[in-house]
Amino acid sequence: MGNPYFRNIPNFEYVNRTKDGQFISNYTQVKNFFKKGRMREDIFQDLTIFEKYNIKGDDRPDNVANEIYGDPTLDWVVLTANNIVNIYNEWPLTQQVFEDYILDKYGTYEKLDETHHYESNEIKDSTGLIIFPKGVQVSAAQSVSFYEPTRDEQVTVNPVSKAVTNYQYEEEINNKKRRIFLLKPSYLNVVFDDLEEMMEYKKGSTQYVSETLKRADDPRLFG
Repeated sequence: MGNPYFRNIPNFEYVNRTKDGQFISNYTQVKNFFKKGRMREDIFQDLTIFEKYNIKGDDRPDNVANEIYGDPTLDWVVLTANNIVNIYNEWPLTQQVFEDYILDKYGTYEKLDETHHYESNEIKDSTGLIIFPKGVQVSAAQSVSFYEPTRDEQVTVNPVSKAVTNYQYEEEINNKKRRIFLLKPSYLNVVFDDLEEMMEYKKGSTQYVSETLKRADDPRLFG
């Protein structure tokens, strides 16, 4: 069916220049990539039309789009659903790129095994009540004291922390990027219709030619 995103990008005509910088009457038509499509804000308020997804391995946006929508050219739906603008910083790195990145950042394999910080283990009492949550950044000697009802006494757990290495720290940052939301396939047409309307030019500009075309002003007309 073709890529609806690029199909709906409107055109723009600009005045050609000769080699000596003089303007001529011919126009060149190009796609206006400064006109960007996005999902309506109210769509993001309805979580029922999205589903959680975990990016697998070295999958790219087009791989995910092909798996979920059966069309790799709908990678833009995957990206816009998650407000991803810079794929290099906001999409998980491939394993090889990740390994190269952290080795370049920390310098040696030995430093990758050094402690970056400490995080808490989950602490519960005998009834299952969570006394201290998991994953809180703490000091190496962090301890927790609480009343243990089945023993009818105050107990202390020391320490409650575990070391997180530089490698584990960077890996978790990369893995967080794997947890995304995807628009359910049954709502694709809603987004396509919105995109078509969003990409249309509106009347009121001297550059307006049609809903799909604007033309740059000819500087020769403005002394």
